[in-house]
Amino acid sequence: MKSPRRQLTASGPEFSRIVLGLWRLADWQMTPQQTVAFLEQALELGITSIDQADIYGDYQSETLLGAALALAPHLRQRFQFVSKCGIKLVSSHRPAHRLQHYDTSRAHIVASAEQSLRAMGLETLDLLLLHRPDPLLDADEVAEAFRLLRESGKVRHFGVSNFSPAQFELLAARTPLVTNQIELSLLHLPPLHDGTLDLCQRLRMAPMIWSALGGGRLLRPPQEQSEQGRRVQAVLQQIAAELQVSPGTVALAWVLRHPGQALLLTGSGRVAALREAVAACALTLSREQWFSLWCAAAGKRVD
Repeated sequence: MKSPRRQLTASGPEFSRIVLGLWRLADWQMTPQQTVAFLEQALELGITSIDQADIYGDYQSETLLGAALALAPHLRQRFQFVSKCGIKLVSSHRPAHRLQHYDTSRAHIVASAEQSLRAMGLETLDLLLLHRPDPLLDADEVAEAFRLLRESGKVRHFGVSNFSPAQFELLAARTPLVTNQIELSLLHLPPLHDGTLDLCQRLRMAPMIWSALGGGRLLRPPQEQSEQGRRVQAVLQQIAAELQVSPGTVALAWVLRHPGQALLLTGSGRVAALREAVAACALTLSREQWFSLWCAAAGKRVD
């Protein structure tokens, strides 16, 4: 079984529907050779898209990926690469940063994209996202930064992450955007009801979903769950037994059931977790199954 592919917009890039999220790469303590093996196993599952950000792993995740790609340069042509920018962390790797804050200035966006390319040993990013909405975001300035990066061939497409519908529409009025990367899971329902996914569907734009397993909380033992988590786990286990799949696969299939045709980011260094995510693409929950999970998550019946 392999991950299907999905075009983000009519004129946007085509990615694997399961995206390899590497925000924890530094925590996995893989050698470059082990990272290469992991990437090759992902490719065997049809996972051809990689999600990064400049700040991941305290500014080290992109460098670690670059070390692996230097050992296997052919992999640069096998994957599509996504990165994010716009957050400045206080870090020994960025000694000039004195306060954690957002920066969506033209200079910072361009410099961050160029640094990501150097760190990963790439000539072009397939997609660059603004990591968080910035209260001081100047839409015209951001559009200019995106234009410079596009015309220089350094970035092919642009999008945002964690933007509200109004914030998305502001920037989209100035420059083409192909996705909004958002949090959605059975433990985080707001995008279903605050207009975020409605806007994506109206624009025929596929969102990218992070933390689809609630940051792994959905898979923890019952004694470590909140009341909401215990309700959801009980229904997940019931449906998983009916369908003869894992509860994790059911939880991911619940997110994928939305008509917005979202892409899912993984967050695990285990190949078994990648297989579960790919399996979720082939699992279509019935409306009753989907709403039974929604009711457990919301703690109420549908009105």
